[in-house]
Amino acid sequence: MTGSGAVILSNSNHGNKCPRITYVTPGKIVDMGIKDANNMGAAMAPAALDTLLTHLKDTGRKPSYYDAIITGDLGHVGKEILIEMAETHGYNIKNNYNDCGVLIFDRDAQDTHSGGSGCGCIGSVFSGYFYKKLQEGSLNKILLIATGALMNSTSSQQGESIPGIAHAIAIEN
Repeated sequence: MTGSGAVILSNSNHGNKCPRITYVTPGKIVDMGIKDANNMGAAMAPAALDTLLTHLKDTGRKPSYYDAIITGDLGHVGKEILIEMAETHGYNIKNNYNDCGVLIFDRDAQDTHSGGSGCGCIGSVFSGYFYKKLQEGSLNKILLIATGALMNSTSSQQGESIPGIAHAIAIEN
C-alpha cells in the first residue's frame, strides 16, 4: 500500500484527550538470514521482537500495560511469527497486538493474501484510526513499533539476506 499519515502532538488540550509521546525505544539492525523478498514479515519480525523486548526491559512494563501494541507492516505472516517469538520469551501479546498491514485491508474481500506492506502502513493506520481512539479516550496507551527492511532490488537479486529494523514510540493520554 502507498500512504502516509501525520499528527501534531502538543501540550495544549483543545477539549480532547491530549496524546503525548512518553517513551522512545530506538531499534537495532537484526539479520536472521531471510533472503526471500516475498517474505518480508519473517525478515522484519525479529527486529520488532528485539525492540519490543528492549522496550519492556527498559521501562519495566508488561505488554498488558498497553491498550494496543501495533507494528508497522508485518502482515498476517509476520504478525503470527512475532506472536510466537514473543511467547518463547514469556510474553503473551495476543490480546492487545495487531499489525497495520493486517488492519489496512480486508483480507477476504480484497484478496490481499498476507496484508499491506510499505512504510505508509503505520502512518496511515495510526493517524487515521488509532489517533482518533486516543483522542476519544477509548484507548489511552499505545505502543507503535514501526518496522522496516534494509534492502533494495539489487541486494535481493544477489541473494543477500534482508536485515530488519524497528523503532518503538509509546503514545499515551
